[in-house]
Amino acid sequence: MKASQFFISTLKEAPADAEVASHKLMMRAGMIKKLGAGIYTYMPMGLRVIRKVEAIVREEMNRAGSVELSMPVIQPAELWQETGRFTTNGPELLRIKDRHDRDFVVQPTSEEVITDIARQEIRSYKQLPKNFYQIQTKFRDERRPRFGLMRGREFTMKDAYSFDRDLDAAKKSYDTMSGAYRKIFDRFGLRYRAVAADSGAIGGDLSEEFQVIADTGEDAIVYCPDSSYAANMEKAEALAPAGPRGAATQAMTKVATPGKSTCEDVAELLGVALQSTVKSLVLATDAKDDKGNVVKTQVWLLLLRGDHDMNEVKVGKVPGLADFRFATLPEIEEHFGCKPGYLGPIGLQKPVKLAVDREVAVMADWICGANAEDFHTTGVNWGRDLPEPTLVADLRNVKAGDLSPDGKGVLNIERGIEVGHVFVLGTKYSKAMNATFLDVNGKPQFMEMGCYGIGITRLPAAAVEQNHDDKGIIWPDALAPFTVVLCPISPDRFPEVKAAADALYADLLAAGVDVILDDRNERPGAMFADWELIGVPHRVTIGDRTLKEGVVEYQHRRDDTATKVAVGDIAALVRAKLAA
Repeated sequence: MKASQFFISTLKEAPADAEVASHKLMMRAGMIKKLGAGIYTYMPMGLRVIRKVEAIVREEMNRAGSVELSMPVIQPAELWQETGRFTTNGPELLRIKDRHDRDFVVQPTSEEVITDIARQEIRSYKQLPKNFYQIQTKFRDERRPRFGLMRGREFTMKDAYSFDRDLDAAKKSYDTMSGAYRKIFDRFGLRYRAVAADSGAIGGDLSEEFQVIADTGEDAIVYCPDSSYAANMEKAEALAPAGPRGAATQAMTKVATPGKSTCEDVAELLGVALQSTVKSLVLATDAKDDKGNVVKTQVWLLLLRGDHDMNEVKVGKVPGLADFRFATLPEIEEHFGCKPGYLGPIGLQKPVKLAVDREVAVMADWICGANAEDFHTTGVNWGRDLPEPTLVADLRNVKAGDLSPDGKGVLNIERGIEVGHVFVLGTKYSKAMNATFLDVNGKPQFMEMGCYGIGITRLPAAAVEQNHDDKGIIWPDALAPFTVVLCPISPDRFPEVKAAADALYADLLAAGVDVILDDRNERPGAMFADWELIGVPHRVTIGDRTLKEGVVEYQHRRDDTATKVAVGDIAALVRAKLAA
């Protein structure tokens, strides 16, 4: 490709609404252009990156035995009503009507459609296992789209779905996909981690996220550097606290703590470690009738150590707390007789259900609110001052320095951007949609399913977040819009420069190198600035003065200075760099 035939449109400044590096740099490099909130045109330079992502994904999916198809972006609501997701998915699911007033959705994912295909096409165990995938446009009506392609509304995703006879077979399909994902992300040339994850709204049991490591990532990744343990913050656990609980050494005492409503403030006032305090969080669950009216509300009190934070996903898995909400101020005052900041489990106005984090369950002589404004209670002990806790669970986020649950070291935390996710779904969708097959015994069985996604258009943004500097983007070879750029200096004035550039361009093209020749006759400074912003990893500069020495200049995008290379050796050097 020659630059004069391509479309290059760089900006000196990023748009005012661009916040993160990938958004700023992809806009400035002319890779994307905003059409509306969370909706972008993929310009020619950016589309080349996306096509390279797709090619790698497609090759490895095909190699792993997945079969490509393409499902409609617009899907009948009836399928989504079968699984209940037409109503439960909330406003993120874009619902539309056609001219006949029939309901449709703009797909955010395609579990319903692929399950409908399977129940029509797969009749016998002899047709299993099967794995289908698509690379297709998706839409999620994000409340606040931001960060460019990192959290847009329209995006491209690779989603794959496996169908198996039983759970053991489904786990084998999962392992195959998990292995394929590792090959895909290895080929991208990015630093990433595969971490254990919660399945979230899609459902399922076995689940992993693939996270690109970046300081600006929205997700916290927990890992042990001395073992293979890794999980996202929602799923991560620390080593369970060792018992037995220490004996009580203090009398329970109500102490004045005027204006001190946080555990940190109370610990500082009393001159004690924050770890000796307990925070009280008040939740509520609502029982509803068939019409959605609340018929009964249960108030819950959660107890966590003062230096710990509640993990909402873990709490939502506690029996009875699946659909919890935070209690209202009137509900709190009705049950505790006090405003938040001074709450505790002793001296309640009305009974509540108690859920205790496992760290609190082994504490002695702890401090909590006294259910009286400006007062806390010290020296609280289980068994003496209140009954032994009956509902104990892991309710908290882990912290850096916690012991790894495998006992092989301590936990570290880094930031990541989720770009892939693999699940074992089980029979959640096959049961809801009656997707069965005849097993070897002649009896119908529900298909066991798996789901495997990669954010095709999100991945380039994640790559930029990980690979950039103050000059612009630094693409890995596998993702760069062009792998090599040739920069002739004033070829209109120096025919020998033009001839050398054309010859090298033809040589590299013949060798299958993805090369672009910048024949725009730009000034060197402006030309170099463009390609540093765009992020092409390998640059060869051909100038009149260096040609007289019989050399050209090679520079990798990460190099501080250029290296002189003999004209006769440069093609071989570039090919060797790419092969490495």
